[in-house]
Amino acid sequence: MQLNVFSVSDRFSGALGRSLFFIAGIIILTACGGGGGDGDNANGGAGNLVVNAGPDATVTEGVTYALSAQVSGGDGAYTYNWSASPSLSIAHDDTSVSTASFVAPLVNSATQYTITVSVNDQSGNTASDFTVITIAPVNIPPQASITVPQRDDLPQNTFPSNVEVIFDGTASRDPDATDEAVADYTWSQTAGINVITGVETNLPTLTIVTPIANEEQSLSFELAVTDSEGASDTQTVTIVVQSETDTLPTVSAGVSQGVFSGEIVILEGEASTSVPNAMPLTYRWERSNNVPAGSTVGRPVDDSDSRSTFAIAPAVSTSTVVAYTLTVTDANGNSVEDTINVQVRPMPTPLINDTGFLQQATDNALTQAQQNEFPGQDGQRGADVVEQNGLIEKAGRGKAGFDFTRLNANGDEQDADADTWSCVRDNVTGLVWEVKTDDGTFQDKDFTYSWFSNEVNGGFEGDETGANGTCLLTNCNTSAYVQAVNAQGLCGFYDWRLPTHHELFSLMHLGIAAGVAIDEDYFPNTGEISSVPLWYWTSVPSADGVNSDDAQNAWALDFDSGVDNFLNKSTAGRVRLVRAGR
Repeated sequence: MQLNVFSVSDRFSGALGRSLFFIAGIIILTACGGGGGDGDNANGGAGNLVVNAGPDATVTEGVTYALSAQVSGGDGAYTYNWSASPSLSIAHDDTSVSTASFVAPLVNSATQYTITVSVNDQSGNTASDFTVITIAPVNIPPQASITVPQRDDLPQNTFPSNVEVIFDGTASRDPDATDEAVADYTWSQTAGINVITGVETNLPTLTIVTPIANEEQSLSFELAVTDSEGASDTQTVTIVVQSETDTLPTVSAGVSQGVFSGEIVILEGEASTSVPNAMPLTYRWERSNNVPAGSTVGRPVDDSDSRSTFAIAPAVSTSTVVAYTLTVTDANGNSVEDTINVQVRPMPTPLINDTGFLQQATDNALTQAQQNEFPGQDGQRGADVVEQNGLIEKAGRGKAGFDFTRLNANGDEQDADADTWSCVRDNVTGLVWEVKTDDGTFQDKDFTYSWFSNEVNGGFEGDETGANGTCLLTNCNTSAYVQAVNAQGLCGFYDWRLPTHHELFSLMHLGIAAGVAIDEDYFPNTGEISSVPLWYWTSVPSADGVNSDDAQNAWALDFDSGVDNFLNKSTAGRVRLVRAGR
């Protein structure tokens, strides 16, 4: 609106003056120039500054709209400022010109924007006006899209009987929605046996179970998507469902493996059928023929008619891939097979003994039976099971994977059936071991010693007196015993010593359920099992039990339980000396 105020000088007086004063006090209202807007034009002084923001208008989203103001009055030098409510990004780089523009934003429904122009002149006069611009949406229809899961074993869009199929409509989109998400999904079945009764059909996905029928079936489904403006689109998909007699079982032979010759190959198959009338399923495992000629390691597959079984890896001289195939046949005569490849490598020459343990564990028991559900156990891998399967050639003899040779008092090899021997050579580690006696001489099994060493001792030499030990020496300590054996020249050798922890543990046969944990055919007189552990000293001081940085303890092994522990160096323990090694 335009407001004009006229004033009269105070020098007029009398009736005429009062009449003129009355007329001068009249407020005259005239219409403003804004088209359709009710913007106010304020006059700050002479010149009657008036602005017109332009007519109201309706434009569509995404259109660039030009704004232009018309101004009259004032002193002729104007500054323009455009603003909008709700906010818009108005391009108006030069405030000395009346023109500006904006890009109509995306809207979901017709939306009004009030755009105001304010004008100032150099004399301080101001005026403003507004125009109302309505922005209307331009709706782009949504696009329906159905993704069908595919099976590697069947043609496109083909499925067995009685399996779950999930049609995915999440790829459908609304191009002019902010997040491109459609507003509504509606699934329907347009052909074939009805499989959507009771199924949720207003979700982005549709889950069905294919029917079981005597003949092949064709099923069609339609997805209709609707956007927030009410536009819609549809897509249809057709799938083929096999008859129950053509539906094949599924089979997996398990995972490929890598083993050494003579180790266990786990054959853990999986098979199923979606058709109840196709049960029961039968199984058959077979080994490929690409194994070395003359390789006879038991049967290629143990209990080959079982879904879960095992085989013994054949003897090979070079790395060889051996295939194991599981064939599954259903009651309708359909057969499906799957194959795993097993990399079999020659068993390397061992440099350390295995544990001797051949039992396998379940979640609650120990057993001699193969445990496919608990793979990778000690009883399935290593020299012990390879020896059990006949694929280790020994220089001597011994239980499980151990390989020992008896030596006489001169250090020469003796027959395995010799009645007497003084030492034993471990053909795996190359170590030569003392054999204890039971004759009351200073090597007798019952003698014990404190731990003592003036060299590698962890800062504390130990108990030299050996007061807690029992022996024929002046001082019953380990160092004195080593000196006595070397002075004697046991088996013709003079470099006997206490074994390290690893060396002594290499004699442990943990697979012996009753008796001491060592092969007594080669190491008799180790001791009797009782409530007291059969501790044998090692040469290794222990970091446990340190006093003022001095190691008060040393490691020992119990040949009853097979465990190790640190003992105070004054403890009375047994000694078995060793020499040489690889």
